[in-house]
Amino acid sequence: MNISYNKTIEVRYTADVFVAGGGPAGIAAAISCARQGKKVFLAESFSAFGGAAVTMLVPGFSVFTDGVNFLSSGIGKEVYDRLKEEAYPRYKRYCPRSIPVETLKVIYDDMVSDSKVKYLFHSNVIDSVVEKGSIEYVICSCKGSIFAVKADIYIDCTGDGDLAYYSNADYEFGDKNGLVMAATLCGIWSGIDWDNVKLPDGRCLDKAFSDKVFTNEDRHHPGMWRIAQQTQNSQGLNNSDGIGGSNVGHIYGIDSTNSESLTEGIVKGRHQLKEYRKYYKEYLSGFENCELICSASYLGIRESRRITCDYRLTVDDFKSRASFEDEIGRYCYGIDIHSATNDKEGYDKFISEYTSLRYAKGESYGIPYRSLAVKGIANLLTAGRCICTDRYMQSSIRVMPGCFITGQAAGIAAAILCEDKEYDVHKADIKKIQKRLVSSGAYLPNYKV
Repeated sequence: MNISYNKTIEVRYTADVFVAGGGPAGIAAAISCARQGKKVFLAESFSAFGGAAVTMLVPGFSVFTDGVNFLSSGIGKEVYDRLKEEAYPRYKRYCPRSIPVETLKVIYDDMVSDSKVKYLFHSNVIDSVVEKGSIEYVICSCKGSIFAVKADIYIDCTGDGDLAYYSNADYEFGDKNGLVMAATLCGIWSGIDWDNVKLPDGRCLDKAFSDKVFTNEDRHHPGMWRIAQQTQNSQGLNNSDGIGGSNVGHIYGIDSTNSESLTEGIVKGRHQLKEYRKYYKEYLSGFENCELICSASYLGIRESRRITCDYRLTVDDFKSRASFEDEIGRYCYGIDIHSATNDKEGYDKFISEYTSLRYAKGESYGIPYRSLAVKGIANLLTAGRCICTDRYMQSSIRVMPGCFITGQAAGIAAAILCEDKEYDVHKADIKKIQKRLVSSGAYLPNYKV
C-alpha cells in the first residue's frame, strides 16, 4: 500500500557549503572548507565525528604514507600528530595506527568546532530537491523535526552515497551480481597479555572448526589489533590488562543501504562475537583472561554505492601508478577486496588475486578531481568511500587516510567554487584548487605552478 504525504518544512540552515556525513572524509571536507572562510553546515547521523573509527570501532588506521612520503598530509597529518601527542600514556606506543577512540572523538570535536563549522549530530539526510540539474535543498531529519538546508555547493561524504542517490545520480553497486564485501562487527577487548600473544590469530581455526566453536566457518581472519599496552605495577608489568580491538568475523550478504539487512546483520554479529570470545580465550595464548568490553553500535561496512562521476578510477590506474593533470592527491593502500561469499572460492580468490596487488616503498597512484565531481548534478561533489571507482579501487581508497585526502580536496574545491561564484563543480579551476591544496599541506608532487 502507498500513501501520498505532503508537509511544509522550515529551511533551518543556509550555508555556502553543505557536507553530508562526519566521518574522516566529511570532517576533512568541512574543516578545510571552513578554514577558507566559507560558511559550512555539516550533518552527521551519529553522536560523534569519525565514522568507522568511533562508531564502528574499527581498531586501526590504514597507511598514511607510502614509506617515503606522507600521502595523507594536511588534515590527515594534523589528526596523526595530535593522536601521537594527546593519547593517554598506555596508548601512545601504538598510536596512531591503533586508535584510542575517546581521544580521537575529542580531537575531531575540537578541530571541527575551532574551524567554525556549524554542525548537528543525530541528523540524517533523507532527500534532496533537484531542479534543472542542481540541488536546491537537502532534506534532513533529526530528533523532533524534519528540516531543509540551502547551500551553493553540496558534498556527499556519507560512505553510502546517500545524498547523491537521493539526487538521482547514477551509481554502481557491488560486483556483477550485486554482491558486496562482507561486513564485520568490531569490538573492544580487555585482559590481554600482549607479551604472550603469538601470531597469526587464525592459526587455530581448523581445530576450532572441528570442535564446532563457530556456526560460521570463516577462514578470513584479520585478527586483534593491539590498542594499549599493559600497565606497570610495583612488581613490573601487569600481564592481564592489555586492550585490543577486534576486526574478526565476516557477516555476509549485508546491504548497508537497507535497514532490514543492517538490523539482521548486527544481531548476527553480536552472536558471532560470543563465539570469537570462546576462540580467543580457549585456543590462543595471551588471551586467556580477555573479555569483550563492548561491540560497535554499527556494522563495519567495506563496500556500498560507487557514485558515477566524470572519471572512474580503475584497477588499471592502480597497476600503472597513474598520474593525472587534475590530480588532487595520491594514495598507496593495496587492493583489499574481502570475499562477498563465505566459500573456498571466495577466500582463495582473496588470497591469490586481491592480496597480490601491492606497491613497493615510495609508490602511489593519483586521484583525479574528476572522480569527485558527480555526473549529471551541477553542484554536487563526493568524497570518501563513495567516489567514482571500480570495486578494486574502492577497496583501496575506502580506508580512513584515503578519505582524508579526498575529503580535504572536496572541501578546498567547494570553497574556491564559492569564491569564484562558479556553482558548477564540473567547471572548477583545477590549478587554483591544486595551488590551494598545496598551501594547505596536501601532497601533490606533480603539481606545477
